[in-house]
Amino acid sequence: MPEKKRETIRLPDPAEKSSTSVEAALFMRRSVRSYQDTPLGVPAISQLLWASQGITDPGGLRTAPSAGALYPLEIYLVAGNVDDLPDGVYKYRPARHELTALAEGDKRNELCNAALGQTSVKNAAAVIVISAEYGRTTGKYGDRGRQYVHMEAGHAAQNVFLQSVSLNIGTVVIGAFYDEAVKKVLEMPGHEQPLYIMPVGRMK
Repeated sequence: MPEKKRETIRLPDPAEKSSTSVEAALFMRRSVRSYQDTPLGVPAISQLLWASQGITDPGGLRTAPSAGALYPLEIYLVAGNVDDLPDGVYKYRPARHELTALAEGDKRNELCNAALGQTSVKNAAAVIVISAEYGRTTGKYGDRGRQYVHMEAGHAAQNVFLQSVSLNIGTVVIGAFYDEAVKKVLEMPGHEQPLYIMPVGRMK
């Protein structure tokens, strides 16, 4: 059977300037686990996703460095309280700065269970998940490529942290979760490996 056609959602263009300096964002960066029960807007989601892996050069270079410019990371969004974006699971497509819908419905509680019941996951307006396809990097660099992938995931996560500060949004990095359960919730392909879960929401 042919693969089901997935809905795509074009995101608004990201801003390239803000009133928050890099120095101020570094100074104010903190892990935030408690969020208001208020929605985020699509422009904020767009900005956070762009910060993680957005295109910044006509040649395809991105916001985070990548060994050999191979870009093994994939970015997912679990939306549960985002204005003008239906609840569901989405995959970020950097080349077109758009979302592809993967699953319908609010999956935050399921993802929370997969993350050992950490309540910040279900209480956030949305959740960003960073995964990796190791083969893109190990194909060139061998086993050492796995280390490069982990370094790159750290770069992307820090970008999300700093962008969150600029947007007055809270986030936290979560690394404790059941890999296979996360993959099931996100409908993640078998060759991808989840690395980070980052809830995002307005700080209490």
